[in-house]
Amino acid sequence: MGSPFRKAGAFPRGAGFLLCAALALSSAQAQQPAVSGSQLIREGRLEEALAGYTQAVRAAPKSAAANSGAGVVLDLLGRYDEARADFAQAIKFASSPAEKVKIERALAISYGFTRDCRGAEKADRSAYEYFLNQPDYYSAGEVADELGRICLESGDGNAAYLWYQKGREAGLRESAIPKEREDLWEFRWDHARARIAARRGKPDEARKFVAAAKAVLDRGRLPADQQSFFPYLTGYVAFYAGDYQAALGDLQRAEVSDPYIDCLLAQTYEKLGDAEKARGLYRQAASATAHSVAVALARPLAMAKVR
Repeated sequence: MGSPFRKAGAFPRGAGFLLCAALALSSAQAQQPAVSGSQLIREGRLEEALAGYTQAVRAAPKSAAANSGAGVVLDLLGRYDEARADFAQAIKFASSPAEKVKIERALAISYGFTRDCRGAEKADRSAYEYFLNQPDYYSAGEVADELGRICLESGDGNAAYLWYQKGREAGLRESAIPKEREDLWEFRWDHARARIAARRGKPDEARKFVAAAKAVLDRGRLPADQQSFFPYLTGYVAFYAGDYQAALGDLQRAEVSDPYIDCLLAQTYEKLGDAEKARGLYRQAASATAHSVAVALARPLAMAKVR
């Protein structure tokens, strides 16, 4: 969830990597609103989706999926306190530890919408520990990385560093880990440290970690689609160094479907005085309705820019 470093098929997804807006409901009575609700969310018909989930909760108040679905829509509508109350209910009524973990990760994402590192940590820590105890070290690393990303963009570089470090350490504990997976965790770690240094106003340190990330890529063991995350990194570092022309060129080459990157590119265009292109990218980011870390970090800003 936290990490942008994959496209579908690059590696197996960890449990709960991206919470679908509607889990299969636990009763036949509530099943249909969940199915139609997820479709309405994809189409951006959020008020209608919320009405469906509200009806589902009334029909089955102890349905974890119905409460969670309502929380997803409320987050997308910017009603964060209400969303978190619904996620809390969903966690209470989860039918299994695995379902509880998925909802806890959704609650962490909810805190990402308001860039609340501490709230996200509180919500996601038990999910991280759950995967460690399975043991599912890859998924534990995923949870740690999603927290790292939320904390970094919330302005807490120290917490971000610790969570990204935990992510790398957990991921590398995988039994008989293949070399390409080792490289993935090293790439993520270098990528994260470069972004943290950039946000701390240390461009020289950031460039050192950029070079380290490039060295991992140059080994040639990572999937080809990982190459797209390198210009995102160099663009990120250039943006926070104030080199907006360089940031523009790099971010335009980051062919990654990530609304946060769309927002970063939009901010770059703003710095360069191109309000029209910036607005188009903000519209694109504002239309994203997945309940993911990237959307949480992008949608509120984008919505404020296009109103």
